[in-house]
Amino acid sequence: MADDKHASGMAVRRAVLGDAHVDRTETNKTAFDEDYQRLITESAWGSVWTREGLTRRERSLLVIAFMAALGHHDELAMHIRATANTGASPEDVKEVLLMTAIYAGVPAANAAIAVAKRTFAEMGVDLGEPERDA
Repeated sequence: MADDKHASGMAVRRAVLGDAHVDRTETNKTAFDEDYQRLITESAWGSVWTREGLTRRERSLLVIAFMAALGHHDELAMHIRATANTGASPEDVKEVLLMTAIYAGVPAANAAIAVAKRTFAEMGVDLGEPERDA
């Protein structure tokens, strides 16, 4: 069963994060973190991300909210990049970060918005100009 969870988890992990990210992680894996990589692949990706009930887009947005709230900026950037694969739009992310400001605090959302803007810019996503009063 663990091999099934690992295989299905790896498939979802690749679909969400992209082959380049997963290949880089696998290449950099050592004996020290091999068990950890297996754990997250089987549990997060193979058990949670494969469940019915929420779409990948919805799961993606939840993870973005959690990473923003907890201040895990590297993971936040990784999941912002993953929106290219999950169907979550920059508008979706903006809405999640507005909710984060209210429910997790303005400082957490402020930092997360900076991470999101920087990451979307690195991805070549045009976030548009602000509306100006006439």
